[in-house]
Amino acid sequence: MAESGDGVPLCNTCGEQIGVNANGEPFVACHHCDFPICKSCYDFYINEGRSECLRCGTPYIYEDKITENNDTEASGNQSTIAPEFSNPQDVGLHARHVSTVSTVEEGEGNDESGGNPIWKNRVESWKSKDKKNKKKKEKEKKEEPKAENEAPIPPEQQHMEEIQPSSEGAEPLSRVIPVPRTKILPYRIVIIMRLIILGLFFHYRVTNPVESAYPLWMTSVICEIWFAYSWVLDQFPKWSPINRETYLDRLSARFEREGEPNELSAVDFFVSTVDPLKEPPLITANTVLSILAVDYPVDKVSCYVSDDGAAMLTFESLVETAEFARKWVPFCKKYSIEPRAPEFYFSQKIDYLKDKIHPSFVKERRAMKRDYEEYKVRVNALVSKALKTPEEGWTMQDGTPWPGNKTRDHPGMIQVFLGSSGAHDIEGNELPRLVYVSREKRPGYQHHKKAGAENALVRVSAVLTNAPFILNLDCDHYVNNSKAVREAMCFLMDPQVGRDVCYVQFPQRFDGIDRSDRYANRNIVFFDVNMKGLDGIQGPVYVGTGCVFNRQALYGYSPPSMSNLPRSSSSCCCCPSKKSTKDASEMFRDAKREELDAAIFNLKDIDNYDEHERSMLISQRSFEKTFGLSSVFIESTLMDNGGVPESVNSSTLIKEAIHVIGCGYEEKTEWGKEIGWIYGSVTEDILTGFKMQCRGWRSIYCVPTRPAFKGSAPINLSDRLHQVLRWALGSVEIFLSRHCPLWYGYGGGRLKGLQRLAYINTIVYPFTSLPLIAYCCLPAICLLTGKFIIPTLSNVASVLFLGLFLSIIVTSVLELRWSGVSIEDLWRNEQFWVIGGVSAHLFAVFQGFLKMLAGVDTNFTVTAKAADDTEFGELYMIKWTTLLIPPTTLIVINIVGVVAGFSDALNGGYESWGPLFGKVFFAFWVIFHLYPFLKGLMGRQNRTPTIVVLWSVLLASVFSLIWVKINPFVSKVDSTTISQQCIAIDC
Repeated sequence: MAESGDGVPLCNTCGEQIGVNANGEPFVACHHCDFPICKSCYDFYINEGRSECLRCGTPYIYEDKITENNDTEASGNQSTIAPEFSNPQDVGLHARHVSTVSTVEEGEGNDESGGNPIWKNRVESWKSKDKKNKKKKEKEKKEEPKAENEAPIPPEQQHMEEIQPSSEGAEPLSRVIPVPRTKILPYRIVIIMRLIILGLFFHYRVTNPVESAYPLWMTSVICEIWFAYSWVLDQFPKWSPINRETYLDRLSARFEREGEPNELSAVDFFVSTVDPLKEPPLITANTVLSILAVDYPVDKVSCYVSDDGAAMLTFESLVETAEFARKWVPFCKKYSIEPRAPEFYFSQKIDYLKDKIHPSFVKERRAMKRDYEEYKVRVNALVSKALKTPEEGWTMQDGTPWPGNKTRDHPGMIQVFLGSSGAHDIEGNELPRLVYVSREKRPGYQHHKKAGAENALVRVSAVLTNAPFILNLDCDHYVNNSKAVREAMCFLMDPQVGRDVCYVQFPQRFDGIDRSDRYANRNIVFFDVNMKGLDGIQGPVYVGTGCVFNRQALYGYSPPSMSNLPRSSSSCCCCPSKKSTKDASEMFRDAKREELDAAIFNLKDIDNYDEHERSMLISQRSFEKTFGLSSVFIESTLMDNGGVPESVNSSTLIKEAIHVIGCGYEEKTEWGKEIGWIYGSVTEDILTGFKMQCRGWRSIYCVPTRPAFKGSAPINLSDRLHQVLRWALGSVEIFLSRHCPLWYGYGGGRLKGLQRLAYINTIVYPFTSLPLIAYCCLPAICLLTGKFIIPTLSNVASVLFLGLFLSIIVTSVLELRWSGVSIEDLWRNEQFWVIGGVSAHLFAVFQGFLKMLAGVDTNFTVTAKAADDTEFGELYMIKWTTLLIPPTTLIVINIVGVVAGFSDALNGGYESWGPLFGKVFFAFWVIFHLYPFLKGLMGRQNRTPTIVVLWSVLLASVFSLIWVKINPFVSKVDSTTISQQCIAIDC
């Protein structure tokens, strides 16, 4: 804080001393953060209708006489405030707290007397403008009727009245429903008991080694310790699970009052696609159509489709989709169709006449289905045409070459469909805006795949529409619940709940998976157990799709309720104590940051300021280093409630939008480091959510009764393993990066302990593959060698083993009680944990170390085998991949071990059957967990690929030779005994 020579604080606007109040004490404008403002500047802000603190956004508590003199003026001056503050209810809800913007240079500081002459002169000019505006308004007031001349309630007081508990409009838009104590208390008790039993169990295991099989015993103990550590990481973040309930009727009552403008916040939808031959345009089109038909005000919805492959097929299919949307959207809204993706609406096997009493519904539905079939024919014709690329490249309808003929070397492309200035629907109503975006790509630039495409969409949407909230979807996830956006707004627009919420995450649900869900494609345990547990701490992790973001959180700001994070705390923080000590230079930088914050708010409050003044501020080097060289985009980041300035020309916006998706725009900026989607991992979703929550934001998990979004692609065994491989590889990359939760972000202290445990679990789980594959080999080795990893059990040891197994079972049962997950889903999840652990996770660990430490990028080829042309045929399609080798090997060696063990027991007599039981139990534990994998190898019609048969025969032969070498059928006789017998019988 700047001070004069006698220690009196200086005003952060004009640079003068802040002065004293009537009691002779230093004047304080904001009692929340003590931001220094002098009395003159304070009065000026009040007269201008600015009643919030410039730093923290807290409403001023000013004297009664000031209130009486300025109530009318504050209301009258509302029309002079910048367009982004047209909604008085949202003023101050998202106050800006920059956590990563660098400060201005020393040369731009105060002058020798401690004042700031630039801002002092500017304030004087504002005051002169203010006098002119007052004269104008007095003239207008005289001409108004007497009834309208009464002093209205200032917007700030309206806002304060609305958030009072007694007000009808202040009813909460959502409610937290804790899990009943009768369910959660026994669950917690069993967790503690299981932890105690684990401690006693390991004490027994460590103090009772098996001397005859010491290496096997040591291996088993190390594996068991790691499993216990993994269990702690997975279990304790589920300590306080919660459910949530939303009230859509209250949302409408508060923000959609009859006869008044709709005050719901705008939302920008992001849809990403790359290769239209791998991601069918029809699937992407259904996603887009479901967005355009969503139950939300059309002027508040914009859909951005990112074509990262610059394919003309995607562009042309989007043209057809925009045309079909003119018929589909009014049909959905007229008859409240669910879901609003036509492919999935027309294919559902339900009574479509239920609740549809309109006499013309059947006729219009048949006509719409016919129109959709014709639309599909046109899109499929485009796909067939795109299978063979012309030698000279693609050409558009006007004869010009398609700019994206070179997919890795093309300019940025933007095309706006529909919207207020585009085509209306067949009934003449406005449609949501649809925008095609293909960012610029040039050789030699790093484009960062999906994360880079999402960041490009953040910038282009900020320039064109600048909605305060962003919803991102994968191209194969359509809107299944048309009110999903309203569900999210119940949290984000609630002044009590939404202040510190960075995103609302919805669970992923899927179509095209059979009832048995052999490969745990639905991830029920993760979405209905783990995520609900995290919601009770600091919020769920971001899972890449079906998420509604607060745009300000993506810009790297801290939540309004918290002070700014020092720039140093966003880096690797291994020694928090050192970070807390500030030297003089850091204090100076903090003071400069306060000046910059004040300048931002001053810029937003002035009326009729010229472009030169605006450009002087937003071209500050600190903003350029953070957000890039675009004054239009930088100005959009300063608008709390979103929206585009009315004075800006639409042609200028398109030109600026092309500029911000240039391939070199992000160079020497904070994009991908502190802003937007974070780079450095193929699982950019985990990193992005982690960075936000390290700044102090919290997230919310929303599970509507009708699933909000659904994925449409079935996944067979090989594709499922490759999906898991990609996720695990991303976790290993984060583990080896500076963002590893084991050491990142401790200085700020904003990530809760259990939340950090959850993030640690998301990056270390692939390493469980090493002890898991060793543990799965142990039963076969024990059966082949006759050794065992556990000594002869005493009574105490038997009780410990029994207690451990019972605690595992009881924990699972109680978890099922409070989560509502079925036991079949839990078992499938357990099975695929083993299958993925011994295959995809194992390869991810080695591939991650090779990539991050040696720079070697390895890929695993996938060869497809024809699928059955039946329902779920693709789900049971066989694809040979290297990932199938480890599980196949484990199955074979355990089957060989079981055969060898029974053979040895038959040969050894009655006493051999007791020790055999424990060994066979562990072997069958492995085989049962790998059973879905074995079924997957055989396919739907039990047809195993030839290469799998060859591998099985080869491995069986190898282990058979080992078995023969061991000679289990021949009793071991010492050579000295044989020689003594020969002497005795006169050999």
